[in-house]
This record gives sequence, structure tokens and C-alpha cells, in this order.
Amino acid sequence: MPTSSLPNELQNVARQALESNPEVAARVNAYHAAGHESDAARAAYRPRLDLFANAARERDRFDNRSPATDTLDRTGVGLSLTQILWDGLAGYHDQRRAEHGRLVRYFELVDTTERIALDALRAYYDVARYRELVRLAEDNYVQHKAFFDQIQSRFKAGVSRGVDLEQAAARLALAESNLNTEVSNLHDVTARYLRIVGAPPRLTGPAVTLDRIVQPANAQDVLKAALSRNAAISAAVESLRAARAQASVQQAAYQPRVEARVRTGAGHNYEGLAGQTRDTVGEIVLNWNLYNGGADHARVQRAARQLDQAADQRDAVCRDVWQTAAIAYNDTRKLVDQLQYLDANQTAIEKARDAYRRQFDIGQRSLLDLLNAENELYTARRAYANARHDLDIARLRTHAAMGELLPALGLSRPLAEAAPDAGWNAAEDAAQRCPIVTPAVEVTPRSELDERARRLMSSHGTPAPQPPAAAAPAPAPAPAKASSQADRDK
Repeated sequence: MPTSSLPNELQNVARQALESNPEVAARVNAYHAAGHESDAARAAYRPRLDLFANAARERDRFDNRSPATDTLDRTGVGLSLTQILWDGLAGYHDQRRAEHGRLVRYFELVDTTERIALDALRAYYDVARYRELVRLAEDNYVQHKAFFDQIQSRFKAGVSRGVDLEQAAARLALAESNLNTEVSNLHDVTARYLRIVGAPPRLTGPAVTLDRIVQPANAQDVLKAALSRNAAISAAVESLRAARAQASVQQAAYQPRVEARVRTGAGHNYEGLAGQTRDTVGEIVLNWNLYNGGADHARVQRAARQLDQAADQRDAVCRDVWQTAAIAYNDTRKLVDQLQYLDANQTAIEKARDAYRRQFDIGQRSLLDLLNAENELYTARRAYANARHDLDIARLRTHAAMGELLPALGLSRPLAEAAPDAGWNAAEDAAQRCPIVTPAVEVTPRSELDERARRLMSSHGTPAPQPPAAAAPAPAPAPAKASSQADRDK
């Protein structure tokens, strides 16, 4: 998918999060640890050299001999060189297991960096979102405070009724509650930003919009890219390969082990032989375990089950990524259309609110009509602001699902020199139970819905529709709810 670099402000937020987030640092250390494990496995076929030394006093007892006891002081120092000649390829498969394990840690690191970068940018947009919602709540409070003061002045002058003052007071209290809720939500998302990025947000104006970011042409392109480039799937594939290599290691227990050994040493009464000062031995040693209580068979069966488990986990990860990518891309398309409707909605409601205010001033509208219109406008503006920020986040989610968020940010992946070559692919280890088709949803055509509406009008004897007048106000909305932590972490 063609991508264009995201704005520098987003790049700086993601970079700061990746440099300071402890989860990323933990993944880096896990990768280095896996590299050392790979080095340890590679040493299996290298010779082993041991230095040994001893000093001892032996006391032996004999029958039918005089004296019946004998004491011998002995010392010795020597070198032993051991080289494995054959171990049923256990060392070879263990090296492969360790190398696949190293790639697992690398892909997990890439997946974590993509996720942390996405979380940081979501936190950035959530802070911007709730700052705007606080501003809208403040404007809503100002409007209701002005209405309350106006009605209170009229009531004191004997022009307005007491019930109007009570209605204005009730709506003012609701506006104050909404403002407090939005301020609390802003506090929570700011705390989340601090946790992820490690520093306070520096956002001073509106959030950067991503309208110019190149998006995939269709859902099929998104799904193909996600299933081939998402690091979580790559890590699951390498886990499967590591489990297969581990199963081969366990199979080697059924074969003999052959070693070449060279040992030399010197000392006083060396190796307990009186008068011996030196000993040199070269030998080929074969050891073949014939029975050990069924432990080898149990380990082979365990490895086979772990191999099946790794395949199941690979398919489960693939399904999760497929769902995430499909939903993220669908959200971008849905929200683009939804923003148009929400913008038209808030524009129409604002015009209706202004008309109601003029009519209220000349006594042609009740206070309740005006208060309802004001609350409906606040709700419409709030919905538009939420959808606008949700759209930018959905675009970022799409990039992350495809494994392309860091490249789109213009950031290199950590430990890029450790990445497998460009020819890496899942090949025959690709997921077997993972859909690659786009979700199909049956939707009633809009023309059919319009026709149903016309039939409904005809059944009620309603004349043909005329150009719409100003929108009628809806009942007052429920108080704004504090967003849950789960909602803010989505």
C-alpha cells in the first residue's frame, strides 16, 4: 500500500513513546536474551575443554593381606577435550529452535512498537478530543447561564413565570454537570497519555488531521497486507517453527550419542596408582540409553502437543489480526460518510436554534423549545467532534493492522539490522484456519427504504413531501456520561 509520511507532530509523539516506554525496552532485552540463547545452542558442536585438579588421601582395606589397610596420598592435574560426533541431530535442531526463538522475540518487538506507537497516537487524539469537548461543554454552559440570567431578570420584573425559571435552572445544572464530566474525562486521558508517552501532552491547538494520508483502495488489499506483514502473525509463525524444531530435539533421545575424548594429566600417585605420574587417554565413547522409565516417550508426546498448540495459536492470532484490520478499514469508510451527515445535522440544528431564539425573543416560541434546541445543538456538535477524531484514529488503526504504522510515521523499527532478509515469508507455515475474504453484510438498498417511506406516507394520507423547514427540536438529551477506562483505552 502506498503511504505518505504522517505529520512531524505525530512522529514526535510516537518517537517519544518508543524511546521512553518500558514495555518496548523489555522487548528489546528479551530479544538480546534470545540472541544469547542462540549463541549457547550454537556451541553444542564445538569442542569442550575442561581443566581438572584434585588432591586426596585414599585409605583401602584388604582381606587376607598384611597389612590389612593401606593409605595413599595422591594429587593430579589434567585437561580433558570432548567433541560430540553424533547426538541424533539434537544439537542441530536445538540451534534451529533457538534461532526461530530469536525471530519470535524480534517480531514481538516489532508488534509491540507498532502497538505502542498506535496507543500513543490514540492518546494524542483523545487528549485533543476531550479538550474540544470541554470547550463545547463550556460554550453550552455559557449559553444556559445566559438563558438563566435572562429568565431570572424577566421573573423578577414579573414578565416570566416561575416554572420558566425552574426549567432554566434545571438545564443550567445539567450543563454544569456535563462540563464537570468532560473535565474529568480530559484528566483521565491526559493521565493515560502520560503513562504511554512518558511526558505531558504539548498539544496547544487542534489535533493534526489525516485527510491527506493515502488509504488502501479496498478491504481486500488491507486484509492481504495485514496477513502477510503483521508482526504478530510473523511471531506466531516463528513460534510454530520453534516448536517443530523442539519436537525434533526430543526425537533425538531415541538415538545413540557418540563422543571423541582426549584426556591427559599428571601428578603424584596419579589416579590412585602408586608411583604413576602421568596418564594420557584417547577414546571414542558411545552411549545409548535403552530405557529410562518412559520419560523420552512422554517428552516426545508433549512436544507434539505443543506443536499442535503453536499451530492453533498461529491461526487464532491470524483471525484476531484479520478482524482488527477489517473493522479498522470499515470504520474509515463509515466515518467519512458519517461525518458528512453529522456536519449537515449540526448545521441544520444551528439554523433552527437561531430561528427559535429570534422567535423566543418576540414570544412565538416557549423557553422549553429554545432550551431543547440548544441542547440538541450541543449534542450534535459533540457527536461531530467525536466522529472526526474517531476517523483519524481509524486511519491509524488501519496502518497498524497492516504493519505499516512506523514506516508511515517515517520511523525505523528498533534493531532494524536484526530483521530477517526480505525473502522471509510464512510459506507452508501460513495460517490454515484464517479467513482471507472481506466480510459481507446484507444491507437494504436506500432506494427500497425510500420507497417504504413513500408507501407509509400514502397509507396515512400524507401529501407529497415539500422542501424541509427548520428542524424541530428534540427533547433534552441525557447528561453526558463519564467515559470508562475501557472506552478510553480502545
